[in-house]
Parts: sequence; C-alpha cells; structure tokens
Amino acid sequence: MLLENKVAVLYGAGGPIGGAVARAFAREGARVHLAGRTGKTLDAVADAIRAQGGVAETGVVDALDEQAVDTYVDGIAAREGHIDISFNAIGYGDVHQPLAEIAVSDFLRPITNAMRSQFLTTRAAARHMTARGTGVILAFGGGGPQTLPGLGGFKIALDAIEGLRRQWACELGPSGIRVVTLKTGGVPESLPEGFPGAAEITAGLQEATLLPRTAMLSDVGATAAFMASDQARTITSTEINISCGAIVD
Repeated sequence: MLLENKVAVLYGAGGPIGGAVARAFAREGARVHLAGRTGKTLDAVADAIRAQGGVAETGVVDALDEQAVDTYVDGIAAREGHIDISFNAIGYGDVHQPLAEIAVSDFLRPITNAMRSQFLTTRAAARHMTARGTGVILAFGGGGPQTLPGLGGFKIALDAIEGLRRQWACELGPSGIRVVTLKTGGVPESLPEGFPGAAEITAGLQEATLLPRTAMLSDVGATAAFMASDQARTITSTEINISCGAIVD
C-alpha cells in the first residue's frame, strides 16, 4: 500500500473532497485524523473508513483558529509519534459576484480564510515534520491563468494559495518536506444534492474540458494518495492538474 504506516491529518474532512481523500488515504494504509467543524459529517466519513478496515479518528477543529490547530496537531504528534501528511480542503466562505458589485468583506473573506488556514495548518505540521526530515503538505484548489467573471475573491484566493505554496516549498525543501497543490477545474459530484443550477453547472464544467469527462471524487482521492506517497518523492513546489484539460497550463 502506498501510505502504509503513514499518519495523515486532513482538514475539511467531512466535505466531499476531504472525505474522498481521507478514504483514499485509509485504503492505502494511512492512519487518518479527520478535522472539521461539524462532528456529524466527520463521524460519517470515519465510520465508512472503519467499515472498510481502516483507521480513522475525528476532531472538531476550526482550521482558522491558531491555538486550536496547534493544539490538535501537537496532540496527534504526541500520540502517534510522527505526522507524515497534512491536507487542507476547507471551504473559504466565498461569495460569487462581480468585483464592481461585491462588498469588501465578501471579497476579502475567501482570500483571508485561505491564507490563514493554509498557513496555520502547514506551519503546525511542518514543526513536527522538520525534525524527521520528511513530510508532505497538500492543498486543494490550485490556480491557473484563466478566470471567469463574477467569482468575487475566490479565484484570487486560489492564486494566493499558489504563492504561499511556492514560499513554503522553498523554505521547507531543505528539511525534506514537499508542498503541492491539486487543481481540478470543478468536480460535479461535490455539489450538494438538490443544489440550484447543478445541471447547468455540471454541463458547463464538462464543456470546458478537453476530455469527454470531468474529474471525479475518486480521481481526487487517488491523485492525492499518490502525491502523498514516496513514489512522488521528486515532486514539490508545483500544481498537479487533474482538470481533464479544463485548465490549460
């Protein structure tokens, strides 16, 4: 298994993306620690993992809270002895409106939340990874040169994540820590059931691809598991593009 004996911490693990990655990590042998703000959704993911023979623990953690993140990660490291993987897929509270119409607070929220959460969770994990000279930091939601009107601060937040990823990779590389982001161009399966306009959104995502399909949750999980494994040990400071050609580098 790709991640046998690895310890992974996942934020936003109760959501579709975080849950898919958590299940993939567990299938590949990792012991997964699922963090999020809603215990019920975390428990559902953990129960599914345990039903398949995996090892999962949950913790209600606000990934924007510095003390909560540090305490949570320090506790896992103390119990497990090490942390190998940190994955962050929390939502950023974005509001999609044209820039000329959006309120300043709504514009800034996803940018601030993305930077704060990705910084805090990476720093907390890196403190423990550095001592061992190994580790992998993964973020979900890479950027790209293209954009669309009406996204508010969301696309800018994704671009900011890329800048932060480059800086972390530069500073953590000498300690053997890899930093990578994943970008998909949109995963229709992640839309909530009954989401208004879901059919139109799905059709638009499909139309934007170069292949006759979009990324699926299983694709996100499988790619994340590979990137977190030693088989990807030469890959850092980059995006992994699984958008089926929707985002052209």
